[in-house]
This record gives sequence, C-alpha cells and structure tokens, in this order.
Amino acid sequence: MENIPRDKLLGIYECMLRIREFENKIYYLFIDGFIPGTIHLYQGQEAVAAGVCANLRKDDVITSTHRPHGHAIAKGVPSGSLMAEIFGKSTGCCKGKGGSMHVGDIDVGMPPAIAIVAGGIPVAAGMALAFKFQKKNSVAVSFFGEGATNEGVFHETLNMASLWNLPVVYICENNLYAASTHIEKAFKITDIAKRADAYGMPGRTVDGNDAVAVYSAAKEAVEQARAGKGPSLLVCNTYRHGGHSRGDACTYRPKGEKEEWLKKDPLIIMENMLLEAKLLSADGIKAMKEKAEQEMIEASEFAKASPLPAPEQALEDLWA
Repeated sequence: MENIPRDKLLGIYECMLRIREFENKIYYLFIDGFIPGTIHLYQGQEAVAAGVCANLRKDDVITSTHRPHGHAIAKGVPSGSLMAEIFGKSTGCCKGKGGSMHVGDIDVGMPPAIAIVAGGIPVAAGMALAFKFQKKNSVAVSFFGEGATNEGVFHETLNMASLWNLPVVYICENNLYAASTHIEKAFKITDIAKRADAYGMPGRTVDGNDAVAVYSAAKEAVEQARAGKGPSLLVCNTYRHGGHSRGDACTYRPKGEKEEWLKKDPLIIMENMLLEAKLLSADGIKAMKEKAEQEMIEASEFAKASPLPAPEQALEDLWA
C-alpha cells in the first residue's frame, strides 16, 4: 500500500463508494417499480471492479456480464446514462435498448455487457487481437464469474489467447455461487487459478475484498499484457451480499455465512486501511459518502425525467 499514490488509493475508494451507492439506489428503485425486467446487483464485489479498472486507460477495453453495473461505473460510464439505461430510457448509454444486463459505452472502452455466461471471454480476446494487429499497446480485460470457467469457451479462448500472446487479462470474480450452485458442487479443484497452468499463462488468486491486493495484482497483469508478454488469469475471491438476482431469497446459503462475509465488507476493509494510514479522516469518509449518495440521487432524477425511446428507434442501429 505504501507504494501506491494517495490519489490512486482515494480514487479506488471513491469508485467503490459510487458503485455501492448506485446499487443501493437501484435496489429501492426496482422495488418501487421504476425498473423493468430484473437486476443483478454488485454489492460486496466493489473491490474487484475498482481495483482492476484503476489500472486501465480510456483506450483499454473491458467485457462484462449479467452483473455489469460495477464494471461500468469503474470503467467510466456516467452514472446518469447508466441509470437511464436500466430504466429503459432513450438517454441511456445504449439508448434504452440494453437494459440492466447489457449496459456499456464504447466511448469509455466498454462495449455492451453480455449476459450469456462466459460470453465476454472470447470477445475480449478478439479485441486484444485487434490491438495486436493495429500495433496498439491497449489491453482488453474480461470480467466473469467462477461458473464461467466451467464453460468450454473459457478453455478454448484461454488456449487461443496464450498461443497468440494476446494483450488480455482475465478476471474471475469467484463469489462462491453460480446462481445458487456452490463452488464445491461444481469444482474438484480448490484454486481456480491453477487452470491457467494448462494454457501456459500466469494464474494468481487474491483476496477480492481487498481493493489494494486486487489493484496490485491487476497492475502486474495489465503491465505484462501491455508490454507484449501475453495474457494472464486473476481470480478474485469475493462474495455478493444479495441474491443472484432481485427475486433470489438465498435460501441455499448456510446459516451464518452471509454474516461472516459481511465482516469482510470491502468498503470497511478499505476504510480501515485509509484511516490507519492516516490518508483519510472519519470526516473525509463521511464527505465522500455524502457526495456519492448525492450523485446517485441526481442520476435517478435524470433517469426518471428522461423520455422513453420512440417506437421507430427500434429500427435504428441495426447491422443486419
């Protein structure tokens, strides 16, 4: 932590706060009937998105999943357009055509998220291949859950990325559950990062609730990719505070499990680090929280006031 600039650390913490407040706001807006469809919230996993994306430039790209809000905020998608997209409004980052599971903004390096499990893994490799052809030193990063590493496309793509020495970093967010299936019921191995060994690339596991550990590990992986030294796999062990989606009551979780993980809330860990290092005071933390809360209030008001797309807009932006 001592080697990381103060501004970088505060930026990571601010990003985590913004993600948490955005998701908290979405939770209640969904209950109040403002949001169509369903939502997959990111509370508890903020350290991964914030820690990884703090290493990325605007010309780097990410691919995301059905749980994309945190990745979008961390990569720079404005909270107002993100909120409007989830509302299905025309001012949304995808003009209201994507919704919660397909948010993104190519202008900040995030193509719309892909809700199919493991669907973003080969797309990231394709963008990395394009960077290599174009002789750019940009990097592609793919976020996915541990369940995606049991999909064939995960193995096929990591093999290809390694063979072609692509500038791509694979980030596995291991939150223990693929929907309702515990990792112990789907994996014989206990360390998912070992799967990188089969493809001749570095694999590493970190505490996904420790934003500093995530940042440092991702920094090494991103710098390796940017220097032309190929891909790597980073497994971040974390925990989603809520259910898989909004209607999930988490009855499959053993008693006391959530309470134990809440003691390892990534925001609390980061706050304690900053306080202990005297990089931020209690009043400073309070002020940052209030700023994040106000931002999301304004984002929700913008989304509520925005118009729905006109019916004829359904025929725009088509490629076939």
